Amino acid sequence: MVVRFVSSSRFASYEDFRENFRTLPPDNFNFAYDVVDAIAEEEPDRLALVWCDEDGNEATFSYGDLQRESDRAAALFAELGIGRGDAVMLILRRRYEYWFCLLALHKLGAVAIPATHLLTTKDIVYRNNAADVKMIVSVNEERVTAAIDDAAADSEALEHRVIVGSVREGWLGFDEEMQKPREFSRPTGDAAAKTDDIMLLYFTSGTTGLPKMVCHDFRYPLGHILTAIWQGCEDGGLHLTVADTGWAKAAWGKIYGQWLLGSAVFVYEYDRFDPKEMLRVLQDYPITTFCAPPTVFRFLIKEDLSQWDLSSLHYVVTAGEPLNPEVFNRFREATGLRIMEGYGQTETVVIVATWPWMEPRPGSMGMPSAGWQIDLVDEEGRACAPGEEGQIVVRTESGRPVGMSEGYHADEELTQRAWRDGVYYTGDVAWRDEDGYYWFVGRTDDVIKSSGYRIGPFEVESALMEHPAVLECAVTGEPDPDRGAIVKATVVLAAGNQPSDVLAKELQEHVKRVTAPYKYPRKIEFVTELPKTISGKIRRVEIRGDKER
Repeated sequence: MVVRFVSSSRFASYEDFRENFRTLPPDNFNFAYDVVDAIAEEEPDRLALVWCDEDGNEATFSYGDLQRESDRAAALFAELGIGRGDAVMLILRRRYEYWFCLLALHKLGAVAIPATHLLTTKDIVYRNNAADVKMIVSVNEERVTAAIDDAAADSEALEHRVIVGSVREGWLGFDEEMQKPREFSRPTGDAAAKTDDIMLLYFTSGTTGLPKMVCHDFRYPLGHILTAIWQGCEDGGLHLTVADTGWAKAAWGKIYGQWLLGSAVFVYEYDRFDPKEMLRVLQDYPITTFCAPPTVFRFLIKEDLSQWDLSSLHYVVTAGEPLNPEVFNRFREATGLRIMEGYGQTETVVIVATWPWMEPRPGSMGMPSAGWQIDLVDEEGRACAPGEEGQIVVRTESGRPVGMSEGYHADEELTQRAWRDGVYYTGDVAWRDEDGYYWFVGRTDDVIKSSGYRIGPFEVESALMEHPAVLECAVTGEPDPDRGAIVKATVVLAAGNQPSDVLAKELQEHVKRVTAPYKYPRKIEFVTELPKTISGKIRRVEIRGDKER
């Protein structure tokens, strides 16, 4: 076996970690063979995956199970003509068959395209044609399969539709086909995957325009060793990341890094998030580490956490958007656990984080990952001094870090706009304090310029979130003839509160007390829900009323 069970305990401090951690991918590394199958050969009964759903169904899978089932799936896909470089879309929610199929595609050298079940016909047509999708493997849900069927006629490369669950007319039944005897042999020669081949292709969630196609090569899984270290994963642990398999966050927390650190992966399949049900799962199963977006923690702290036994849980992290300090403090008071923040993008693994050796500073993302040269630059490209806001960049002059995307598939112009002169521009603005902690401000498009001031939405949102009447909020700029822009807050109220001019005034005064008075929202709009992407991120572009870009 090439790589197995890395441990954060070998590093005495963050400085030791930054100085001595290295990821050195071997030639022709393939996670499915060199990690999963290798572990299966040594410890076939070792626990790899624990699965349950909201109806009470349960299943567990060892590495031996995963080796056998992924070989069966690979043999089936090969029979259908899927091989190196062929694009296959997986719309499998949190079904355990996702792991069989993903590993099978890695074994074949095919390009896996995880996708959400929330896609419309138009979304599927766009993705199919942009990536030349040859096959789709989908859950058996009427809305999903109907959208795929409607998209088929306009999808030029699509040849096969494979369904998990009961058979549908015009589809090949995955369950039935997996029972047929087939032999699978690892591809060799030109048919075998190469390290630089595209292994995964993710369509971004499209907060401002058409989704970009982010591609990762076969080195990518090794980059997530960093992610799993940040998550606190350990040999013999059980990790739960709250993410659908259609999103890159699943790659962060549901397969690669966790298995490389020896932790089993826990999967909870549900239709609609219910904080009480999530707490029940955390109580009933021996989950040791937990990762969820701040939205989930915002709902969890509204529950009476003292009524739940969370004693098996000893490490929690968050990413996806900044964490409001109020949420950090409330969760810590109730559980004794610190929520450790991390930052990264679909294009990367975790690149800034509050690492296990560090004391968290609520609201801060933390410090750069080992092996990643992170900096902040101003609009002229100059490095920023402590306290100065700038765009987060990754300096790649000396080489692309393991786990970083090689660019945007079939879009050289977009790739060149993001990577310039050996520097990757994230599009996110932050500042760095004197101790080296990074603090998120907002997307470059989200920073509000009002009366000569630059105002980051996150600080105002954090102030609003401290008020008990606020459940969720989004802060944006609204054009103003005198100030250039004013700060506007779009607010979802917590249960038991009603919109009123009096409450709006109270929220404004609250922000003035908590942060600099010039940052207070001069306009407050109450809504029942915030517009979000299908991945759950707030669409500030829609609140602002901008044209799609």
